[in-house]
Amino acid sequence: MISIIIPAYNEEKYLPKLLECIKKQTYKDYEIIVADANSKDRTRQIAKKHGCRTVNGGMPSVGRNNGAKAAKGDILLFLDADSLIEKDFLENALGDIEKRNLDVAGSYLHPLSGKFTDRIFLAIFNAWTCTTQFFYPNACGSGIFCKKSLHEKVNGFDETIKLSEDMDYVRRAGKYGKFRIIKNSKLVYSMRRYDKEGRFRVGLKLLLSAIYRLFFGEIRSDVFNYNLRYRK
Repeated sequence: MISIIIPAYNEEKYLPKLLECIKKQTYKDYEIIVADANSKDRTRQIAKKHGCRTVNGGMPSVGRNNGAKAAKGDILLFLDADSLIEKDFLENALGDIEKRNLDVAGSYLHPLSGKFTDRIFLAIFNAWTCTTQFFYPNACGSGIFCKKSLHEKVNGFDETIKLSEDMDYVRRAGKYGKFRIIKNSKLVYSMRRYDKEGRFRVGLKLLLSAIYRLFFGEIRSDVFNYNLRYRK
């Protein structure tokens, strides 16, 4: 069984769409755990209505770790509440994991918007994760698979990291297990943060954070002022 873990905060607008995508999956052996960070809207009620288990959340890393602790599955899948997946996403991804004997894996991202600039932006990101997968694992937290035993071995996500905790997670997991990017499963990535803050500004933050991590290590302060807990 696979345990799908979704950290959420005020996601009543987006969560139902993702849960409907999961319901339509061709692969049916899964459970859904929503780690709710004390939402002020109907997020928790929506999760329960769709048959999800709920746990207390917090920042994304806290929610993911709490969800993993409650998980019954051998494989964990971390998704963002505003992402979407095709109906054969789980079947194709798990088939690829088994075929290539993977322990941890990331996903290629496709923009939810139809903007050409967003396709270019994510194409660059996908090219980067594809290139670095063999020697320095990188993956977006919107779609990470990991064997539960490996998650526990690396002590989950580092909750002290302020930005790029997902990159740190797969890098550490990749030291003990085989990491690759899954190519045959389409994950549709929300660009709402880019809509609000501006594509250039968010892109610059992510670029600078990658350079910072390369030279100074993980980001444990709010030096980039990146709000991980999104509200709208």
